[in-house]
Amino acid sequence: MGCRREARRLVVGVGLLVPGLLLIPAPPPTDAAPAKPTAPDKPTARARPAAPAKPIATTKPVARRPAAKPKTGETAAAREAPDRCVHMVKSGDSVGRVAARYKVTRQAVLEANRLGSRDMLKIGQRLQVPGCVSAAAAAIRVEPVPTNTPFTASVGPRKVPTRLFLGTPDLDGRAIDFTWPVVGNVVSGVGRRRLGWHAGIDIKADVGTPVLAAASGTVYFAGWERAYGRVIKVEHDNGFASIYAHNLQNFVEAGDRVDLGQVIATVGRSGRSTAYHLHFEIRHEGTVLNPLFLLPRRDTAMVGPSEEMGEPLDEEEDE
Repeated sequence: MGCRREARRLVVGVGLLVPGLLLIPAPPPTDAAPAKPTAPDKPTARARPAAPAKPIATTKPVARRPAAKPKTGETAAAREAPDRCVHMVKSGDSVGRVAARYKVTRQAVLEANRLGSRDMLKIGQRLQVPGCVSAAAAAIRVEPVPTNTPFTASVGPRKVPTRLFLGTPDLDGRAIDFTWPVVGNVVSGVGRRRLGWHAGIDIKADVGTPVLAAASGTVYFAGWERAYGRVIKVEHDNGFASIYAHNLQNFVEAGDRVDLGQVIATVGRSGRSTAYHLHFEIRHEGTVLNPLFLLPRRDTAMVGPSEEMGEPLDEEEDE
């Protein structure tokens, strides 16, 4: 009996022990790599508050300025005139005619195209014309100049300030008698030019033609000047003076007394000159006068510049 009781207790004990063993967790394997410690989470950057939206500016309509109106007599082509033109040679063209058409000197056309003075032009040839004034640019209105009152203007490309009077002078009995210094056509007169004012008249004549003193007086200069070349300046009575420029030869010296009609020089093309001619001026107390109002009237009419000369003949360099 005792043995059976012991056996029953053993069975009951085992039955209570087995469920408890099943609930105990198994220990981790000894050869497993230890788990890496997890890095702490980085602090999250705080989000910046959004900038307040700018108020939308109301745009005002932009008023368009009206296009500038061209000046009176000015064309769009004239405002955009180039500094260099190209001329296509046509039948009857010559270097002088091309130069006169574009208001430049004959020498400028020759140098720009590397031409000799005797080179012939060919129809269809293209000529470079530096510093040209095209027909459109020439249409620009030129302000009128006073003809009844003296005024000061820039004479020649060097812009020498000079006093001029273009009208018929009222000399109040102080006028003196002048004669023509040389026989020939007047091919350029006193007036405005592309590079400045022309202060005298150009009289075309053959080389070596005698130049006469236009009135009696005393020579106060005879020599060479860069623009005038060989030049003679004579002082007359009542504040008058006369100038003879571009001479081939001078026959008088400073201090010499000359008589009306005396031969004082010969026609040449010295200095800034493109053809044989005499540049002649008359001044009264320093003011440039138009010699045509003081010289005797004659049948020879004033003509435009000839084809081989352009205008004026002294390359606009007179002083």
